[in-house]
Amino acid sequence: MRLPVQLGILVALLVVVTLIAELAGATNFGTALTFGVIAFMGGVVALILKTP
Repeated sequence: MRLPVQLGILVALLVVVTLIAELAGATNFGTALTFGVIAFMGGVVALILKTP
């Protein structure tokens, strides 16, 4: 997978998880963004492990 595609996936993951956390009732945007960053880092690990 090419780098721009990987970066797009990671940014989309960050945005989607942050939005879901915000809609689920996170206390504030910082809390929602924390969940987004955790998902982003999980995506980074998954992409690193998937890349040959």
